[in-house]
Amino acid sequence: MPSSFRSGDPLLPVTSDNPVQGDALDSEPAPAAPLAEGGVITHVTGVDAKGQRLDRILAAALPTISRSRLQALIRGGQVLADGTAVADPGLKLRGGETLVLTVPPAVAADPTGETIPLSVAYEDDHLIVIDKPAGLVVHPAAGHESGTLVNALIAHCGDSLSGIGGVKRPGIVHRLDKDTSGLLVVAKTDAAHAGLSEQFAAHGADGRLERAYIALVWGVPARVKGVVDAALSRSAHNRVKIAVVPEGAGRHAVTHYEVMETFADGEASASDTNPPVASLVRLVLETGRTHQIRVHMAHIGHPLLGDPLYGRGFRTRAARLPEAAQDKLATLGRQALHAAELGFEHPVTGKSLRFQSHLPADLEELIKSLRRATARKVLAQGRGRHN
Repeated sequence: MPSSFRSGDPLLPVTSDNPVQGDALDSEPAPAAPLAEGGVITHVTGVDAKGQRLDRILAAALPTISRSRLQALIRGGQVLADGTAVADPGLKLRGGETLVLTVPPAVAADPTGETIPLSVAYEDDHLIVIDKPAGLVVHPAAGHESGTLVNALIAHCGDSLSGIGGVKRPGIVHRLDKDTSGLLVVAKTDAAHAGLSEQFAAHGADGRLERAYIALVWGVPARVKGVVDAALSRSAHNRVKIAVVPEGAGRHAVTHYEVMETFADGEASASDTNPPVASLVRLVLETGRTHQIRVHMAHIGHPLLGDPLYGRGFRTRAARLPEAAQDKLATLGRQALHAAELGFEHPVTGKSLRFQSHLPADLEELIKSLRRATARKVLAQGRGRHN
């Protein structure tokens, strides 16, 4: 049944079953119908809407539908103002208009459910946190139409995934590269999707979202703690790659890093003075751009171990690794990057949630081999000083 909202009480539904008359306005309002799955809603603006943007007014009246989705619906001709279709989300209202919004029924997702093992860190009726293994693509795309996290989620969650992300990306709020392992949150409802998207759009500036990664990089950054502030854009020479570009020519991107541990090369002689061959670093994102960590660390001369796209010029450095570490790196077969920490405010309950993911076995084995070689070198140099 179509619903209507009056601007003075934008969240108070008016239906034939629940008319608003006289003293009824003083009673507890019934919850607004979310209309996330299709329907028609009428909203009568008040004088306070004068000069306000169309999308802002609708977003305030319909908090269960994200503003980005409302903008898409407006551009798609799904909103009438006094009977006339409008296509500009930024249209300034005069107040007193009757707005009619049509939310099309959700389109069945093309991807089908597939029985793919999932490591679930947390799940409730609104969202699910996944500890993604390396090698798993997040959503279907060219060359990866099946066998993705989305296929696994459809099998696991059934129909309870947010439709805001579209047919190919139900519930997907953010992504990890195929060969990056670690924590990822997925929305089950449109309300959760909208709330989480808002936090990811703020990139932690308001303190609600926290993301930290663990990586192995070649060499040792000049500073133990540092910040890489460099804009990113699609490479003009290789469309698969992202490149650092002058500020204003790309998207603002900031990465914070801290060196946690350094590792010696494979030379264990007492006279060896080679600098450390690799470092274990913790990285915190201030923004969330495609390949951001990989590009930023390569930009300062310390690409990730195993990165086939941004670390190819450092492949000869692998020969400096201890033999056991060389074998572990070859077995790794991917960039040494893991999304180890994820924290956010629950979009429905408001509770602060924090999750940590242990390093996967392939990274653990590589780090152990590097530590053993470092210990041998320290021991050899200690003996040399006493001889």
